[in-house]
Formats: sequence, structure tokens, C-alpha cells
Amino acid sequence: MKQINIKALAQELNLSVSTISKALRDSYEISEETKHRVLEMAAKLNYTPNPYASSLRGKKSKNIAIVIPEVADSFFSQAINGIESVAKGKGYHVLICLTHENFENEQAILKEFQSGRVDGVLMSVSSETASGGHIQELIAKEVPVVFFDRALGEVPATRIVTDDFQSGYKATMHLIGQGCRNIAFLGVSSKLSISNDRMAGYRKAMEEKGLPFREIYCSSSPEENYTLIKEMLQQPDRPCGVLASVEKLATLVYQVCSDLQLNMPADVKLVCFSNLGIAAMLYPSLTTVTQPAFEMGKAAAAALLKLLEKKNTDPAGLNMVIPSELILRGSSL
Repeated sequence: MKQINIKALAQELNLSVSTISKALRDSYEISEETKHRVLEMAAKLNYTPNPYASSLRGKKSKNIAIVIPEVADSFFSQAINGIESVAKGKGYHVLICLTHENFENEQAILKEFQSGRVDGVLMSVSSETASGGHIQELIAKEVPVVFFDRALGEVPATRIVTDDFQSGYKATMHLIGQGCRNIAFLGVSSKLSISNDRMAGYRKAMEEKGLPFREIYCSSSPEENYTLIKEMLQQPDRPCGVLASVEKLATLVYQVCSDLQLNMPADVKLVCFSNLGIAAMLYPSLTTVTQPAFEMGKAAAAALLKLLEKKNTDPAGLNMVIPSELILRGSSL
């Protein structure tokens, strides 16, 4: 069957190509009656839009990119679902690009997007990202960027984040309330806003109670992190409480405790920033600071679409902070 293009659709309806295009985009300039005629004929003729042809004509690809460090983390997988629930409903295709926590990968991905392959970008920066020149170059090419979860302060872009400082504070106060006086904070990068904000909340709680800080930066290597955590929990003054800033560190704490025959929560109490669906099924069940990942994804996609629809929109005016939830379970009680 011959593929029907927008010109053929216009001829069938005796309308201009411009009118057909606007009707398919649900433009306010076109009457509801005309939109209905166009959609009805498009369905009858099995018309399928060509996003790349559209890109050549109107400089719109109808593609948006999600640039994230990894997909193994359940936060990002849930956020992607939230993004797609909004983007697909508006006719956008979603491209998922992984940086693997590598700054050079992130630079290369955004450089490629300067060609017009995507209309906008939703991103969480890598743990190595300390400067935002590559992001500002993309914005200068009129490709809007929206940060979700991990943002970069120097870049004037919309931020959809959660209350990391307050969550870190609440989680630490919970451990203190459970009798912990020696609490370790496990971070992943001194460059990451989320890690720094969570640590700042931890520090505030510890300062208020006159307790010493114990901060350890982990790497991207599970083997190295296992060794760091094991060394920490083998020390004579080992911490009785651990606040892990990212999900991938939680399973390592469980593993080390098992290998060292330390009982959780009697010997070590654990709270982790995590969206693990199996948190309640672990033994003991994991106390989590659970982020509203799906809602953050939806909000980020909605903000990006507003920026695409209205070029003069102030990015800062779309900023949003969505609170996380401290869910108490067996690992800290």
C-alpha cells in the first residue's frame, strides 16, 4: 500500500498543507470541526506522520531526549515511565541516552543533540559533572534543557527536584531517635547537588545533637565500595547507623553485614535513599527515603513541553520541589 503523506491528505480534504499540519498538531488556530475532519480522514487513509520530514520543514523532530547516568537505579526507571506518560500523549518520541556516570560521555551526547536531532532534553547530570558549558551550548542552540533529580547550579534551566536537604535531615534524626550516636553518611560525589544537599541535611542533624560527622565518598565500582564499607564496619568504633545517599549502596551494606556476621538493626541500622520495589521484601526490610520518581518524571516532561510551546517562558518559573517520603521499616527499627 502506498504511504499517504500530508500533501495527499490535504488534496483529499481540499485543504492547505498548512491547515492539515496545524490540525494534526491540535493548534488553537484550527476549528474543532476541521480538526475532526482531518483526524477522521487520516485514520481512514492510515496516515502516519513522518517526524523527520517534519523536522526538515519546521525544524521540529518531535523527539525529546532523556540523558541519565544509568537505568539500573529504580528511581530512573520510574522517572522514565513518568516522562513517557506525558510525552507520548503529546506525540513526542523519547530517546534514552546513558552517560554511565561519565562526563565525557555526557558532553558527546549533548554535542550530538546540537544538530537538531531532538527538540529538548531532560537530564540528570553524571557524578563527574562539575561544569555546565556543554549544557549552556545546547541551550544557546535553542534546545531547552530541564533538570530532574540531579541539577547543576550554574546552568539557568528548569529544575524538578525533591527536598534532599530536608530528607537527609529527617533520616538522620530518625537514626538518632533510634539511639544511634555514631552515624556514617555514604555519598557518591562531592560534585553532585543531591549528594551535597543530603549530606548537608545529615550534618545539620548531627550538629544539633552535638555528634561527630563521619562521611565516606564511594565510587562507581561495586568492588571498591564493598571494600570501603567493609573496612568501615570492621573498625573498633564502627558506626551503629548508616545513611546511604544512593540506592546501589544499600545492597552492599546488607552484603557486608552478612559477611561480617553483623545483625541489622541490632548492630547496624540502615536508611537509604531508594525507590527499590523490593525494599519491603528484604530481610530485614529496608527503611527508605523514597523519592516521587514517577511524579518528578511527569513534572519534568510537562515543564519541557511548556518551554517548547512557549519560547519566552522563564525556565525558573517552572521550577518544582516535590517532597520525598521517609518509610520506616525493619533495617532501622
